[in-house]
Amino acid sequence: MPANNERAPDSSRVVRNVTEFLGDWKRTATCGELTASGAGSSQTLMGWVKSIRDHGGVIFADLRDRYGVTQVVFRPETLPGDQMEQARQLSFEYVVAVRGTVELRPDGMRNPDMHTGEVELLVAELKMLNRAEPLPFLPAEEPSASEELRLKHRYLDLRREACQKVFALRHGIYQSVRKCLSEEGFLEIETPILVRPTPEGARDFLVPSRVHRGKFFALPQSPQLYKQLLMVSGFDRYFQLARCLRDEDLRADRQPEHTQIDLEMSFCSEEDVFGVVERTFSAVFEENLGVRLPVPFPRLTYDEAMSRFGTDKPDLRIPVELADLTEASSTSGFSLLEEAVKAGGRVACLLVPLQLSRKDIGELETLAKAQGATALFWARSSGTDLEGGVSKSVGGALQKRLLELSQGPGTVLLTAGARAFEAAGAVRSGLGEKLRPGDSAFRFGWVKDFPVFSWSEEDSRWEPTHHMFSMPREEHLEFMEEDPARVRGRVYDLVCDGVELGSGSMRIHSPELQVRVMKVVGLSLEEARRRFGFLLEAMRFGAPPHGGIALGLDRIVMLMAGRDTIRDTIAFPKTTSASSLMDGSPCQADEKDLKELGIKLV
Repeated sequence: MPANNERAPDSSRVVRNVTEFLGDWKRTATCGELTASGAGSSQTLMGWVKSIRDHGGVIFADLRDRYGVTQVVFRPETLPGDQMEQARQLSFEYVVAVRGTVELRPDGMRNPDMHTGEVELLVAELKMLNRAEPLPFLPAEEPSASEELRLKHRYLDLRREACQKVFALRHGIYQSVRKCLSEEGFLEIETPILVRPTPEGARDFLVPSRVHRGKFFALPQSPQLYKQLLMVSGFDRYFQLARCLRDEDLRADRQPEHTQIDLEMSFCSEEDVFGVVERTFSAVFEENLGVRLPVPFPRLTYDEAMSRFGTDKPDLRIPVELADLTEASSTSGFSLLEEAVKAGGRVACLLVPLQLSRKDIGELETLAKAQGATALFWARSSGTDLEGGVSKSVGGALQKRLLELSQGPGTVLLTAGARAFEAAGAVRSGLGEKLRPGDSAFRFGWVKDFPVFSWSEEDSRWEPTHHMFSMPREEHLEFMEEDPARVRGRVYDLVCDGVELGSGSMRIHSPELQVRVMKVVGLSLEEARRRFGFLLEAMRFGAPPHGGIALGLDRIVMLMAGRDTIRDTIAFPKTTSASSLMDGSPCQADEKDLKELGIKLV
């Protein structure tokens, strides 16, 4: 709601000349640049009325544009009578142009928190450019309106300074990426938006062809196949700020359309890709945040990440790791742990250097159970003894091992079963705010050597863990048909602060090997040729060894801007139901358009 000293919009007032053209008016300064050094100069400002105050006939208004805010003053003695009347009729978000003289604010009325806080513009001429109807909400920096209402009127929400800073940062990231990759010898090349449907894990958005009735294009889930074809074409270093579209269920870090920093290199190794990405991120963070990243980023194998952190996207800011106590638990005297081990499960331990409350433990147990654990066992450690929780059930080698690991007061947390480490990893992540240093941020790491295949219980078949174009490690090729679970690939993810920022791999450049991988995931030779024949054919004409990565730009902006969701980094995002409250999309198509496309709705 408006502040007490601000006038609410009055729709009964009639404002004359509210849609004037600019004519010979030209903006000479933005609302964020006037300072004491400009005192005495004549300036023309244009913007939106952020607030307005009437002090005994003298009217003060804050005029805002994306560069900042300037206080402007309307006085009866310096402004013609009809324009002074217009000034009295101003209200929130009216669009105006003002000409006047820059003056120093009186002593005691200066605002040190504003870049323009030492000055004000004494208005000599006012031009009303447009009025604003009563607003559904004010674009305040601390919005009180619901997210649904702000998404419906997204153009108002985007007027907030906090929002505009996010998009200024996003623009800066774009420019830094382009500059750095260009200096690294990469060419920016655009790949098609209308492509052949070739599902890569998510559902395609299909586009009917009017010319070829009954046939469809797809919108690209990624430029994957086309950037590989560019490597075959001899463009040994490609990049693109690519728009990608996937018809999948949404989460806080997912949207049906997103932007990725997409790059591919020929005649390279994983370390070559890592080096390019690290240099690019170093430039992006230093140029846009003034932050220097320590490089090189740590390298972890997938198996190491899972055993130390219980997740393939670890938050390296959290200074505790998991311990494997499976062997010690097998003869611990604690029947629940012993039974889990006998059933082929494992026991994971997290030693927390805090005395957690029962409420804390209950909340953490919910996280563990969501990852498949049946329970979260706990005890308190003094450094020399265990007490509370399951302390009386733990003995022998397990008790000794726990005390060796604790080395001081804290809480012992145990999970057991087939997904013990994933459950303990969720608990570790849930403790992040309590454990990580307050000034910690932007801890990057590489996770590599992922499994190439994963078993789908739902479909009863092997699926590609990343995608089917990733190169298996050479020493694992012998296991591919007999034991796909053992196959590790030259596949890697970039993670930061518990968020996966991108995935990449060395690619398969042999058509024979590509067909073998496709067979493992259930594609017959005939089906492989039907779906991917153009790629297999290109590989037969001299495909170089190559690899690359796709980095989620929206997630990068989210992290750098300190936001919780990528919706805040996209100008016009969709809701979790993949719809736009602002423009009402998706919507029904006209019957004549469907008829022209040869489509009948059932």
